[in-house]
Amino acid sequence: MSLQEKYQARETVTDVEKNTPQAQKPKKKFRWRIEDNDSPPQIYNWVLYMTVFVFGIFGAARGLDEGNISGNLAQTSFKHQFGLADKTKTKQQLANLKSNIASMVQLGAIGGAMLAMYTVDKFGRINALRGVCVLWMVAVAIQISASHVGQLYAGRLLEGLAVGQTTTIGPTYLSEVAPKQIRGMCSCIFAGAVYFGISISYFANYGTALHISNTSRAQWAIPLSMKLVMAALILVLSFFFCVESPRWLLMVNRPDDAVAALSKIRKLPSDHPYVVGEISDINEGLLAEKEAVAGNSMFHIIKEFLGLKSNLYRFFVVAAAAQILGQWSGANAITIYAPELFGIVGIKGVETLKMTAILGLVKLISAYLGAFFIIDFLGRRLALYCGITLQLICALYFAIFMTIVPQAANTFSLSGSQKRASQGALAALFLSGTGWTIGFNSVQYLLGSEIFPLNIRSFAQSTVMVLHFANQFGNSKALPLMMLALKANGAFFFFSGVLAVSLFWAWFFVPEVAGRSLESMEEIFNLPWYLIGRKGPELCPDHSEINKIHYNSSGEMSYDIIEKPEADHASFVENAEDDKEEKLMK
Repeated sequence: MSLQEKYQARETVTDVEKNTPQAQKPKKKFRWRIEDNDSPPQIYNWVLYMTVFVFGIFGAARGLDEGNISGNLAQTSFKHQFGLADKTKTKQQLANLKSNIASMVQLGAIGGAMLAMYTVDKFGRINALRGVCVLWMVAVAIQISASHVGQLYAGRLLEGLAVGQTTTIGPTYLSEVAPKQIRGMCSCIFAGAVYFGISISYFANYGTALHISNTSRAQWAIPLSMKLVMAALILVLSFFFCVESPRWLLMVNRPDDAVAALSKIRKLPSDHPYVVGEISDINEGLLAEKEAVAGNSMFHIIKEFLGLKSNLYRFFVVAAAAQILGQWSGANAITIYAPELFGIVGIKGVETLKMTAILGLVKLISAYLGAFFIIDFLGRRLALYCGITLQLICALYFAIFMTIVPQAANTFSLSGSQKRASQGALAALFLSGTGWTIGFNSVQYLLGSEIFPLNIRSFAQSTVMVLHFANQFGNSKALPLMMLALKANGAFFFFSGVLAVSLFWAWFFVPEVAGRSLESMEEIFNLPWYLIGRKGPELCPDHSEINKIHYNSSGEMSYDIIEKPEADHASFVENAEDDKEEKLMK
């Protein structure tokens, strides 16, 4: 085919799509709320909201630990109890002990994420959640009763087994039950709950530091007990408000239960066209993958996971890269070691705990502002651009401040321009948290739960979370030593470099999947690798059954009949290779 013929074929396909009912619809204006005129209004109901709430606050498990251990490491009673105030130890030994205590949950979470590969598909999303809650409570009880560091390690390692599973169970379930128009928001409720847990722990630590004696173990045990309350609350609520994932029910060959569950979540009759269409989309995806899921054995799952180029791109280029770049951007280091970092900019004593509490609150507010007003409205890519850029500016400012005013860490009072610069560094730590919550923190859970096929979704999400906690473990272990070896400014210059690379990655490799059905992702990732991120959604419109159903303002339903041109992908892909030549012809 000549270049001119290719160009004419491409124009023909474009004209066909322009004449479809979907293409003729007027463009929606941007609003600071969701305007869904294509779905029956009944799908937004309290059954959906309550089940999303229960699985959403499950994200607090990780946040409760990060905020709790951050404050505990600064508590005088905790230091004396577990050897962190031992004057016979060198700075290196104390840094190692501190990093061991802080990172033990991340180490256990690696095993927990691997365990979730089995439990989430074997027992279902709800039963897996309940099992984790029980394990979590046992682990916390071991820590509260600890009198030496060995028992503390054991309890934190066991807690990690629970926390590691939450990051697969929550995002997987939320992506499967949420309507596509608000899937990003629902998944980000889980991500935001991390900072709900952090805020609770930060304020509990600050309160006990103010009102409980430094010699009492209650000073650190009471904040730790907040985890027991949260685990018990989620466990009880799961029996009253949660409905099992219809997608999982279909995967385990329980079609009648799947239709009933979807009907309940959507608040529509089981024979309603919307329910029938959604079930049809799920079944079509499952049938297309029938050979790969035969027997649903782990061998077949791993074979499909590693055997398809589209899955390798999804894992290594999108999901794994999001974890590596996000974890080494410095955000979690700031969360866990916030008191020490506030000390570096001149905040001393119990005021460091006060500042960590404010930091937790800032992250909580920005996380939910991002969930409700950014991730589904502006899209995944633009949210990443905004978040990474803000993080990069803040990390650079902090690094430059510590280079110019290194004495801030050892001086109780700064004067003049140095004091104002230190206030800017304090603001940079807060704003860096805001950038993290609307950028990397939103997509690190969301993308893995959205882009993988149903039959390997929980396996892939678990594998991504193994990488997540492995990186977080390395980050927690490395930061105290990095601060000694590179100084604070060197560590933050390193984080700035990672963030600069992240901006290019987000632009070139990450496709925009906001508003697409889960079953429509496959076409995007079957494109050539250099087109997926920049042009994937444009070249592969969403042709799922759900996307063809529309409702007008009076509640009347219409159905689009869209015939996909046979040459759709081929003509686009062939011409994509000649983009430069075509531009010259134009």
